[in-house]
Amino acid sequence: MRVKICGLTRAEDARAADAAGADYLGVVLSAGFGRSVVPSAARALVEGTSALRVAVLVDETADGAAAAARALGADVIQLHGTESPDVLDELRARGGWHLWKAVRAQSIEDVERAVEAYGRVADGILVEGWKEGSPGGGGARLALDPARVRALVPHSVDLVLAGGLGPDSVADAVRSFRPDVVDVSSGVERALGVKDHGRVQAFVRAARAAVPVPATKDDSA
Repeated sequence: MRVKICGLTRAEDARAADAAGADYLGVVLSAGFGRSVVPSAARALVEGTSALRVAVLVDETADGAAAAARALGADVIQLHGTESPDVLDELRARGGWHLWKAVRAQSIEDVERAVEAYGRVADGILVEGWKEGSPGGGGARLALDPARVRALVPHSVDLVLAGGLGPDSVADAVRSFRPDVVDVSSGVERALGVKDHGRVQAFVRAARAAVPVPATKDDSA
């Protein structure tokens, strides 16, 4: 089970998430959001960490997205807007990063359309609950049938589960949706953009502990 701590705005929080065992550190690089970070300051924010870096972007051009991702030193570009598959194709040609496309799903058909549109060009489909307003950061839990969501996302593409997760809810989400990655931002905060280090640690532990241990053959049988 891989874990992403997103919406990082402070270097001390990035280091704490890295120390807690997070696999990904997410930084919002598009302007106009509560946790936005100026791209020129992004690399210093994650300096000294070993987790993979995720550039979170909304409706940027391919040129703008690539420039922001390079400023962070991103391993993953996460797109939260209405970007077309052509934008992902352009980004694929510009760097060795992985590409995740987010969908705010109000219905199972929303997930189905996202997989049909982006399954060929994305390395991951991020599914979060739908909430009125601007994309990302809404903390809306996904209110869809877990088995149907899991069945729609092919195993060649990562299912990234986001929205409304926290230390007390992530274990149930892992067991029901069986995602490849769980993504949290507001669920581990004590104020907007300020992470609670204890909640970060608890989230990582709970997510990993919820993964079933594979059965082993009983050699004595």
